[in-house]
Amino acid sequence: MLLSIFATMYHVFLPLSFPVVAGILLRRFRGLDTKPLSVLSLYVLSPSIIFSTLIGARVSASDVGITVSFGLLNLLAMWGVSVLLGRLLKLGDAEKAGLTLVSSFTNCVNYGLPLVLLAFGQAGLDKAAVYVVMQIVIVNTIGVFFAARSQFSIKRAGLAMLKLPALYVAALAGVLRLAEVTLPPSVHTGVNLLSGAYSPVVLVILGAQMIGAAPGAWQPNLQKAFRAGLALRLLIAPLLSWLILLALGAEPLLLGVLLVLASMPTAVNAVILAEQFGASPKFVSRCILWTTMASFILLPLLLVWTRT
Repeated sequence: MLLSIFATMYHVFLPLSFPVVAGILLRRFRGLDTKPLSVLSLYVLSPSIIFSTLIGARVSASDVGITVSFGLLNLLAMWGVSVLLGRLLKLGDAEKAGLTLVSSFTNCVNYGLPLVLLAFGQAGLDKAAVYVVMQIVIVNTIGVFFAARSQFSIKRAGLAMLKLPALYVAALAGVLRLAEVTLPPSVHTGVNLLSGAYSPVVLVILGAQMIGAAPGAWQPNLQKAFRAGLALRLLIAPLLSWLILLALGAEPLLLGVLLVLASMPTAVNAVILAEQFGASPKFVSRCILWTTMASFILLPLLLVWTRT
């Protein structure tokens, strides 16, 4: 067991750590601005890897059905638990909204996709694509509702979602697959060239955001919310995800991929929504930092467990 954990860390997490450490060093010593890289990732690299994966993905209708069902059931379960904890701990409205963001949305794109590719190979990445596209939609619709509560605007959420090229690229890939259209080799090579740059760039962004996520002055009254956020993301999320996937009858590879993606640390997008709508951004940013650091211990254990 211990040997398997070290092997997983060596073969999967050691390669991932190089661009993450590069991002940390660039932010610390060169003041790296991640905004241009984030724009590159959001509008070019992420759509490219989603398109190249979906266009050639070997995913059955059963896998799609289980993935969609799991995404919705898991979201409802984590939302319900976070609401219950918020009430039991008597958190303020801002902390309740922040706790919902922390518990419900994971870094399955910037961190999850490179991890799945290294841990499960192309077959795992194929199965991850549907879940990732679904999460992009959910974060930019339901995520806005969770963050804003009384300030929720359906129009605003819809416009935010429609600005994401990944959605159009996913739809295009679906149409091409249904029409059985084969891309010219030069186009396929060009898309693969862009998608190949995805993993190192987003991991550099992740490293830079980790060191930039540490908040300044910490308010003692946020400690309860912080502990609840860590418990939800690091303990309750993997357990609930596993139970839901067992109930849905997911086959081993799909179960492993979805369990890992649902157990990722809190999404960086959560703090963007928290800042925009006043959902306790300091609490959310600290949860992002600590869940990301804890993931380097938790996820190797989870990967070993899914393979036994």
